[in-house]
Amino acid sequence: MCGSTAGLYRLTVGNALTAKRGWALALATAVVILDRLTKWYIQHSLSAFDHIPVMPDLLRIVHVENPGAAFGFLAEGNPALRGLILIGVSFLVMCLVLAALWMRNVTDEASINFLALGSILGGAGGNLYDRIVHGTVTDFIEVFHGTWSFPAFNVADSAITVGAACLLLNTLLRPSHDDQKETLKALR
Repeated sequence: MCGSTAGLYRLTVGNALTAKRGWALALATAVVILDRLTKWYIQHSLSAFDHIPVMPDLLRIVHVENPGAAFGFLAEGNPALRGLILIGVSFLVMCLVLAALWMRNVTDEASINFLALGSILGGAGGNLYDRIVHGTVTDFIEVFHGTWSFPAFNVADSAITVGAACLLLNTLLRPSHDDQKETLKALR
Protein backbone atom coordinates (compact mmCIF):
# COMPACT_ATOMS: atom_id res chain seq x y z
CA MET A 1 0.00 0.00 0.00
CA CYS A 2 2.75 2.47 0.92
CA GLY A 3 4.62 1.70 -2.30
CA SER A 4 1.61 2.45 -4.45
CA THR A 5 0.91 5.66 -2.53
CA ALA A 6 4.51 6.79 -3.02
CA GLY A 7 4.27 5.91 -6.72
CA LEU A 8 1.02 7.86 -7.08
CA TYR A 9 2.61 10.82 -5.30
CA ARG A 10 5.63 10.75 -7.64
CA LEU A 11 3.33 10.51 -10.66
CA THR A 12 1.18 13.41 -9.47
CA VAL A 13 4.19 15.58 -8.63
CA GLY A 14 5.81 14.63 -11.93
CA ASN A 15 2.70 15.62 -13.89
CA ALA A 16 2.48 18.91 -11.99
CA LEU A 17 6.14 19.67 -12.72
CA THR A 18 5.66 18.83 -16.39
CA ALA A 19 2.65 21.15 -16.58
CA LYS A 20 4.57 23.97 -14.85
CA ARG A 21 7.50 23.50 -17.23
CA GLY A 22 5.04 23.66 -20.13
CA TRP A 23 3.65 26.96 -18.83
CA ALA A 24 7.18 28.32 -18.43
CA LEU A 25 8.10 27.37 -22.00
CA ALA A 26 4.80 28.81 -23.29
CA LEU A 27 5.54 32.09 -21.50
CA ALA A 28 9.07 32.14 -22.94
CA THR A 29 7.63 31.63 -26.42
CA ALA A 30 5.06 34.39 -25.89
CA VAL A 31 7.79 36.79 -24.72
CA VAL A 32 9.93 36.04 -27.80
CA ILE A 33 6.95 36.56 -30.13
CA LEU A 34 5.89 39.83 -28.47
CA ASP A 35 9.50 41.01 -28.43
CA ARG A 36 9.97 40.23 -32.13
CA LEU A 37 6.66 41.88 -33.12
CA THR A 38 7.36 45.08 -31.20
CA LYS A 39 10.93 45.35 -32.49
CA TRP A 40 9.80 44.70 -36.06
CA TYR A 41 7.16 47.42 -35.73
CA ILE A 42 9.70 49.93 -34.37
CA GLN A 43 12.28 49.06 -37.04
CA HIS A 44 9.71 49.62 -39.79
CA SER A 45 7.90 52.61 -38.29
CA LEU A 46 10.60 54.88 -36.86
CA SER A 47 13.92 56.06 -38.16
CA ALA A 48 16.89 55.73 -35.84
CA PHE A 49 16.60 58.15 -32.90
CA ASP A 50 13.07 59.27 -33.84
CA HIS A 51 10.69 59.39 -30.94
CA ILE A 52 6.97 59.45 -30.18
CA PRO A 53 5.83 61.03 -26.92
CA VAL A 54 3.56 58.73 -24.89
CA MET A 55 3.40 60.57 -21.56
CA PRO A 56 4.91 64.08 -21.63
CA ASP A 57 8.14 64.38 -19.64
CA LEU A 58 7.95 60.71 -18.57
CA LEU A 59 7.70 58.11 -21.35
CA ARG A 60 8.40 58.01 -25.07
CA ILE A 61 8.87 55.44 -27.82
CA VAL A 62 12.27 55.77 -29.51
CA HIS A 63 14.26 53.76 -32.03
CA VAL A 64 17.75 52.89 -30.78
CA GLU A 65 19.98 50.12 -32.10
CA ASN A 66 22.18 49.05 -29.19
CA PRO A 67 25.34 47.17 -30.17
CA GLY A 68 26.31 46.66 -26.52
CA ALA A 69 24.74 45.08 -23.49
CA ALA A 70 22.53 46.73 -20.87
CA PHE A 71 23.11 50.48 -20.57
CA GLY A 72 25.39 50.38 -23.62
CA PHE A 73 28.04 48.30 -21.84
CA LEU A 74 30.64 47.10 -24.38
CA ALA A 75 29.09 49.30 -27.10
CA GLU A 76 32.47 50.82 -27.99
CA GLY A 77 34.47 47.58 -27.94
CA ASN A 78 35.76 45.44 -30.78
CA PRO A 79 32.58 44.37 -32.66
CA ALA A 80 33.68 40.75 -33.21
CA LEU A 81 34.75 40.25 -29.60
CA ARG A 82 31.67 42.09 -28.31
CA GLY A 83 29.38 39.90 -30.40
CA LEU A 84 31.13 36.74 -29.27
CA ILE A 85 30.90 37.73 -25.58
CA LEU A 86 27.27 38.90 -25.72
CA ILE A 87 26.03 35.93 -27.76
CA GLY A 88 27.98 33.57 -25.51
CA VAL A 89 26.59 35.11 -22.32
CA SER A 90 23.02 35.06 -23.69
CA PHE A 91 23.37 31.42 -24.72
CA LEU A 92 24.85 30.52 -21.32
CA VAL A 93 21.97 32.26 -19.50
CA MET A 94 19.46 30.34 -21.60
CA CYS A 95 21.21 27.03 -20.83
CA LEU A 96 21.27 27.80 -17.10
CA VAL A 97 17.59 28.74 -17.08
CA LEU A 98 16.65 25.58 -18.96
CA ALA A 99 18.70 23.53 -16.50
CA ALA A 100 16.97 25.29 -13.59
CA LEU A 101 13.57 24.43 -15.05
CA TRP A 102 14.48 20.76 -14.80
CA MET A 103 16.16 20.92 -11.38
CA ARG A 104 13.53 19.88 -8.90
CA ASN A 105 15.08 21.67 -5.91
CA VAL A 106 15.05 25.00 -7.77
CA THR A 107 11.54 24.82 -9.16
CA ASP A 108 9.59 22.56 -6.83
CA GLU A 109 8.84 25.24 -4.24
CA ALA A 110 6.67 27.78 -6.04
CA SER A 111 4.88 28.16 -9.34
CA ILE A 112 6.20 31.73 -9.55
CA ASN A 113 9.69 30.29 -10.06
CA PHE A 114 8.55 28.58 -13.25
CA LEU A 115 6.98 31.76 -14.61
CA ALA A 116 10.00 33.83 -13.61
CA LEU A 117 12.38 31.41 -15.32
CA GLY A 118 10.14 31.34 -18.40
CA SER A 119 10.18 35.13 -18.51
CA ILE A 120 13.98 35.25 -18.27
CA LEU A 121 14.32 32.52 -20.90
CA GLY A 122 12.05 34.38 -23.33
CA GLY A 123 13.82 37.69 -22.77
CA ALA A 124 17.25 36.16 -23.28
CA GLY A 125 15.99 34.39 -26.41
CA GLY A 126 14.54 37.60 -27.86
CA ASN A 127 17.75 39.54 -27.42
CA LEU A 128 19.89 36.59 -28.57
CA TYR A 129 17.92 36.47 -31.82
CA ASP A 130 18.66 40.17 -32.44
CA ARG A 131 22.36 39.79 -31.70
CA ILE A 132 22.72 36.83 -34.05
CA VAL A 133 20.59 38.22 -36.92
CA HIS A 134 21.23 41.99 -36.67
CA GLY A 135 24.36 42.38 -34.52
CA THR A 136 22.43 44.89 -32.38
CA VAL A 137 19.39 44.90 -30.13
CA THR A 138 16.49 47.23 -30.91
CA ASP A 139 15.49 49.24 -27.83
CA PHE A 140 12.43 51.48 -27.90
CA ILE A 141 10.98 52.26 -24.47
CA GLU A 142 12.52 55.31 -22.82
CA VAL A 143 11.66 56.68 -19.40
CA PHE A 144 12.87 60.23 -18.82
CA HIS A 145 12.30 63.44 -16.90
CA GLY A 146 13.76 66.75 -17.98
CA THR A 147 17.36 66.13 -18.98
CA TRP A 148 17.56 62.79 -17.14
CA SER A 149 16.90 59.68 -19.18
CA PHE A 150 16.95 56.00 -18.28
CA PRO A 151 18.60 53.97 -21.08
CA ALA A 152 16.07 52.71 -23.63
CA PHE A 153 14.95 49.11 -23.26
CA ASN A 154 12.59 46.60 -24.90
CA VAL A 155 10.12 43.81 -24.14
CA ALA A 156 12.90 41.23 -23.72
CA ASP A 157 14.75 43.44 -21.22
CA SER A 158 11.50 43.98 -19.30
CA ALA A 159 10.82 40.23 -19.18
CA ILE A 160 14.32 39.51 -17.87
CA THR A 161 13.99 42.22 -15.22
CA VAL A 162 10.53 41.11 -14.06
CA GLY A 163 11.60 37.45 -13.97
CA ALA A 164 14.75 38.21 -12.00
CA ALA A 165 12.81 40.41 -9.57
CA CYS A 166 10.24 37.64 -9.00
CA LEU A 167 12.98 35.09 -8.30
CA LEU A 168 14.70 37.49 -5.92
CA LEU A 169 11.50 38.39 -4.06
CA ASN A 170 10.46 34.75 -3.82
CA THR A 171 13.85 33.89 -2.38
CA LEU A 172 13.83 36.77 0.12
CA LEU A 173 10.20 36.33 1.21
CA ARG A 174 10.16 32.53 1.32
CA PRO A 175 9.71 31.19 4.84
CA SER A 176 12.71 29.43 6.33
CA HIS A 177 12.77 25.63 6.43
CA ASP A 178 12.07 25.73 10.20
CA ASP A 179 9.02 27.99 9.64
CA GLN A 180 7.70 25.54 7.06
CA LYS A 181 8.07 22.65 9.53
CA GLU A 182 6.16 24.61 12.21
CA THR A 183 3.39 25.40 9.73
CA LEU A 184 3.06 21.74 8.79
CA LYS A 185 2.94 20.73 12.46
CA ALA A 186 0.22 23.29 13.12
CA LEU A 187 -1.86 21.96 10.21
CA ARG A 188 -1.75 18.38 11.51
